[in-house]
Order: sequence, then structure tokens, then C-alpha cells
Amino acid sequence: MRKFGESWVGAVGLGCMGMSWAYTESERDDRASVALIREAVDLGVTFLDTSDVYGAGHNEELVGQALLGVRDRAVLGSKVGLVTDPGTGEVVRDGSPGHVREAVEASLRRLGTDAIDLYYLHRVDPDVPLTETWGAMAELVGEGKVRHLGLSEVDVAQAEEAHAVHPVAAIQSELSLWTRDALGAANGDGPGDVVGWCAANGAAFVPFAPLGRGFLTGAVTKASFEESDLRGRMPRFQEDVLEQNLRIVDVARTVAERLGATPAQVAIAWTLSQGEHVIPIPGTKKRRYLHENTVAAGVDLTDTDLAELDAVPPPVGTRY
Repeated sequence: MRKFGESWVGAVGLGCMGMSWAYTESERDDRASVALIREAVDLGVTFLDTSDVYGAGHNEELVGQALLGVRDRAVLGSKVGLVTDPGTGEVVRDGSPGHVREAVEASLRRLGTDAIDLYYLHRVDPDVPLTETWGAMAELVGEGKVRHLGLSEVDVAQAEEAHAVHPVAAIQSELSLWTRDALGAANGDGPGDVVGWCAANGAAFVPFAPLGRGFLTGAVTKASFEESDLRGRMPRFQEDVLEQNLRIVDVARTVAERLGATPAQVAIAWTLSQGEHVIPIPGTKKRRYLHENTVAAGVDLTDTDLAELDAVPPPVGTRY
């Protein structure tokens, strides 16, 4: 268990995005996804993550349906600030106060709840001062529509700027064995030590894609993806570099074999080892992976294990 605000949640949460959007849409099964979310809550996976942009609201509706009758057992996070252009299909940023107000009402309806436990700014809009967006979101807390506010994919300076207006309860960014930007780069590039900032300011750090979008499980060995699968357009998943990046999985597999675990469990355990305030949200649509991910909270990495994992080579290719 890990602490979030006044609540205790399962150490490993559940990212629900892939049930509606971004990966293999041909495998979408709403009935199975609802059942999986309910099972997750029964297993103690009570930190759930969605967004209004995932499937143009579909994912929020799915999560809302799954939580009927068990809403009080989950800490529910959603997001605002990204919208899909209906003409081009392109995802663009909108942090205007007017959009924030409209979006939260729509999210509350889709989720079937009176209040969202954790409401993130999905991305900072460069055309709107962060303090204006954050101020509008803070008003929602005062109105009881939102309980806590979070940021996604920000740097330390942006976290400080928002925190001066209203407390930042969580920051969600990518963090895994092959994406470590949020830990602070030695050369000073990147967002800074966001994980450390969260620890120092009483905020949770929520790693998305702790399994490297499935890569760190060892299941992705070829660059063969559906057209709807965003990984097919990501540099790290291209055929010419994928084999080189499998070196990272090899280290995770070596540690896993020593511990009687799986590479996925080792990858999640590594994110958990970055601090007691870290709550990873691996996504899955399959029951067996849900159970596998949940058990990762019990994988105890030794100092030797951590040293080996910390020393893995950086990936070839950028995130996006």
C-alpha cells in the first residue's frame, strides 16, 4: 500500500488508456475491460487512471461503468488539457480556463461521479500561462468537483510555478528502466529531478508506461504493429534499433530469473524502488497480466539487483 492524500492505495495502480485508445484497437473488448477493472479493485489495485482524450471520452465512460457500486473503493484520476481536432484527428493542447470548466463537467458525467479524486493537467498549453490554467483547476477544488490536482510531463520549474498557486498532489510522467528523464539528467538536460521534487513537496509521483509500453516484458521482439498502435511510429520500436534495445530486457530477465519473477515484475519493482511516494500505473487488458503486475509489489530487489538495473544501457532512439 502507498499513501495518496488521506487515502491508502495499492502500490501498483492501473492505467486504463489502452482499453480504448493508442494500441491494438482491434482487440478492444469493453465488457472484458469493465470486468478487469472491477477485478483490479477487488485485488487492491485501487489507483485508477484515465483521461477525457482517451478514445474521445470512451475510456472515462468505461471506467465509470466499471466503478458502479464500488466508486468509494477507488482513487480515480482523470485529465484535462488535450483535445482531438475533429477535422485532422490531431491531438492538440487546450489549457484555457473555459475549456477546463467545460471539460470537467463532461468528465464528471462520463465517469458517473460527483467528484474526481485527482485531476491532472495533461499537458501544459504554451499559449496559456500555466498559472491561469492551474488557477481555473484550483477553483474546481473549491467547488468540490475535484479533490486533488496533478500535473503531467512537466519540469521542476513548472511544478514550482503551479505549486505556488495551489498544492500539486501528484506528477505523472513516463518512468521506466528505459526512460529515466524524471530522475534528473547528470548533464542538466531534461525536466530535472521531478521524482525528487515530489518527495520533497509531499506529492505522489505516478510513472506511466513503467513497462516501456510492453517492451520491458520481453514480449515485443519484432517491429510489427497495427496501424492504430502508436508504438509503430515511435523511434525506439523501429526495426533498426529494436534489437539493440533488447539488451535492456536481457538485464531485467537475468535479475528476474534470480528472483523467480518475470521481467515485467522486475521492471515495476524498479520503479517502486525509486521512493515510497512512487505509484506506477501499468496498463493491461488481460487478467493474467493484471495479476502479474499486482504481485510485482512483493518483489524485493537487493542492492545487487538495483545496481545491475541502474547500469543498463540507455535506449537507442527517442521517446517520440
